[in-house]
Amino acid sequence: MSTKPRLYVAGPMSGLPELNFPAFHQAAAALRARGFEVVNPAEINVDPAAGWLACMRADIAQLITCDGLAMLSGWEKSRGAKVEYELARGLGLTVKSVQYWMAK
Repeated sequence: MSTKPRLYVAGPMSGLPELNFPAFHQAAAALRARGFEVVNPAEINVDPAAGWLACMRADIAQLITCDGLAMLSGWEKSRGAKVEYELARGLGLTVKSVQYWMAK
């Protein structure tokens, strides 16, 4: 029996209301309900005083433990999500939309 890949949710946060955490939590919950193990940066970055670099360091440490990325819409406009996308592609991880993974 094959296991589902461990997914990292990537998307825009900076400059959005509530840092877009509701969208991250919704995607993570939906993916978990489909049987995926999910790394949700909105569960990692809980200190509002932490700067962008500190958050990215914590996120990337978790991203490299994953098998794929589940991209939220609007990720293309996010500096951090673009870094995560390029890193994941460079590592050979599967990078697809949240909707793609939900159909798996």
